[in-house]
Amino acid sequence: MNLLWLSAPLFDLAGHHISLLGIAAFVGLMGLGLICARFLQSGVARRFLSRFKLDANFVAIVTTILSVAALVFFTISAINGLGIPLAWSAPIPGVAISLLQIFLLVGLLILVFWISSRTKRFLFNRFLVHSGLDRSLQYAISQIASNVVLVVGIFVVLQNTGIHLEALTVFAGAVGVGIGFGLQNITSNFISGLVILAERPITIGDLVEVGGVTGQVQKIRARSTVLVTSDNITTIIPNQKFIDSPVTNWTYGDPKVRFRIPVGVAYGSDVEKVRATLIEAAAEDPHTLSDPAPSVFFVEFGSSSLNFELVAWSDEMSHRPRRYQSDLNFAIDKKFREAGIEIPFPQRDLNIRSGILNVASLASPAEKERAETVS
Repeated sequence: MNLLWLSAPLFDLAGHHISLLGIAAFVGLMGLGLICARFLQSGVARRFLSRFKLDANFVAIVTTILSVAALVFFTISAINGLGIPLAWSAPIPGVAISLLQIFLLVGLLILVFWISSRTKRFLFNRFLVHSGLDRSLQYAISQIASNVVLVVGIFVVLQNTGIHLEALTVFAGAVGVGIGFGLQNITSNFISGLVILAERPITIGDLVEVGGVTGQVQKIRARSTVLVTSDNITTIIPNQKFIDSPVTNWTYGDPKVRFRIPVGVAYGSDVEKVRATLIEAAAEDPHTLSDPAPSVFFVEFGSSSLNFELVAWSDEMSHRPRRYQSDLNFAIDKKFREAGIEIPFPQRDLNIRSGILNVASLASPAEKERAETVS
């Protein structure tokens, strides 16, 4: 059977003969490219790359780049199969590099990101773990080293794939103007992140309060810091906030914190008994420190109560401060009930200058009759 008609030209496109076989090759290669790109972004590919102990974000970036690269590769192959030759090594019009150099650039950049990630993991989990340095300082050193590897690697890759940095002078000037205006906040946050890593006012695991948000530091990234509140809400704070705003670090230095619990008791209560009961309630809590020991202050004679303040020291501020305060309140209420100490309601005196005040009785008829009989 003669199949020459498959390769016979059907029409001309851009000065090239297009045949039915070329169209079939174009459709087949494009379909194969879509299948490969879809597979590279699937969960199977992500799980396979995760076996190499790569970060989830890095895996997502790699799969996306590879899927785009596969789509470009099969598109160019499909165009060649159609009958329109595109040379892989020929420079792209208007650009001084070829398609082969672009693919090489993409592959080398992925390798640089991988080396940067592995450098951080190796330094933090193996090399510095037995150095005797503080764990947060080890993280700071690992992060800075990873950034240095990333920046140097990108420059080396660009220089060795035919993209000369001297040709980027005009582009660098435009980027500088953009940084001065639109990218000012990003640059400021990036520099603030380096200052945080070097000065270490906050570290991983610290309980901090900034801008009205209180949470535990989970990650210190190049532009922002991740906090997780006690309600398990993740909050992203720009690094600049930790530099130009007041920051309360409950874990910085000495973790001991003094808790103040205000308590009011009824007039006529035995104040010495009140003091002993409050100290006993605080001392029995396992999270209360014995040094400094709990103490009680007689604050004032209030309008309806004698006001005291229980002072207890604990290191629970960095873990569960509200739970500790709640436990103390429960213990104080229990101890007061056992000791017969009354916590009063607010009281007001009513003075009537003139007139008659009618007071309605809420007693039942049987109670009224019993009261009249007694009187």
